[in-house]
Amino acid sequence: MGLIAISLCLATPTLLVLWLWIRPVLAGRWRTPGWFVRTAAICAVATAVTWFLGAFAGSSLDPAESCHAAGVTYDDAYRSAHWRESSRWFPLHNKCNATHDLVPVWVNPALVLLPLLAATCLGLAVWLAVVRRRTRMGSA
Repeated sequence: MGLIAISLCLATPTLLVLWLWIRPVLAGRWRTPGWFVRTAAICAVATAVTWFLGAFAGSSLDPAESCHAAGVTYDDAYRSAHWRESSRWFPLHNKCNATHDLVPVWVNPALVLLPLLAATCLGLAVWLAVVRRRTRMGSA
């Protein structure tokens, strides 16, 4: 029951944000700097949420308990030899042993692509604003 409640709590704002983001696309008003700034903001929030999900992957903060809950053997010798892996900001890893990582496989690529998309959108927003300003000044 808790999973359904959490899913509904996450799905409602997500659907609202997606509707507010897609509506200008459907109306043909997406070629404005504001739309690209909003898209960059959505990407930034998605990056933060993705990092949070990856950093706290597992059922608890105790890695051994999380590994046992996932049905994987916990290798203490491997964790002691690779102690720096789980404490880095990027790439995120929380390995139980040499073959199993508690961090989902999609997290690290998303942590690369989402900020790149945000930076691209901000660059396009600045470019569109400059082009609009130049065309207004040239036609006035």
